[in-house]
Amino acid sequence: MNINEKLATIQVEFKSKKSRFNSFGKYYFRSAEDILEATKPFLKELGVTVVINEELLGDNDLPVLQTTATLSDLEGSVSATAIVGVDMNQKGMQTPQKFGAASSYGKKYALGNLFLIDDTQDSDATNNHGNNGVTKITEKKTIKSKLTVNSPAFDKARDYLTAGGKLETIKKKYEFTKDVEDMMTMNTGHGTE
Repeated sequence: MNINEKLATIQVEFKSKKSRFNSFGKYYFRSAEDILEATKPFLKELGVTVVINEELLGDNDLPVLQTTATLSDLEGSVSATAIVGVDMNQKGMQTPQKFGAASSYGKKYALGNLFLIDDTQDSDATNNHGNNGVTKITEKKTIKSKLTVNSPAFDKARDYLTAGGKLETIKKKYEFTKDVEDMMTMNTGHGTE
């Protein structure tokens, strides 16, 4: 299997429980640690490693952390990135706690992007944490990439579908035309929807 096929296997078979409880919002959520724990069985089985790197992009009033999760084997790698602002005005936290909270979110979302973990039904993704509906910059913003034929992302999406993945999952991540969809689903067992 190449690295894209290994990633598709993890994306299809991945299961992670939501083991953390937010007593303020009264919901369970999945942490970066939960995601990493769920990937461990795949590491030896598929001969891959997962590495997370963080980079500070700004140090002014709103520092920004860029977190990159990378899945690698001896022949290649695939990465996904998340960008999270550090709320320096968060009350009740010391500076290291503010960066730690942003780091945790960045890791969770970078891993979620890499493994196509859908948290749309997760209260952690929709809870306004007492902000009365005011959106903070620390929340994940989804920008869809354009999917074109003969691109690495197209090949990855096709491998994912061939391995049993869902077209709707790809539609959440990418923008593409009907022609691209037809070419991607050709001979994968997925009809046009």
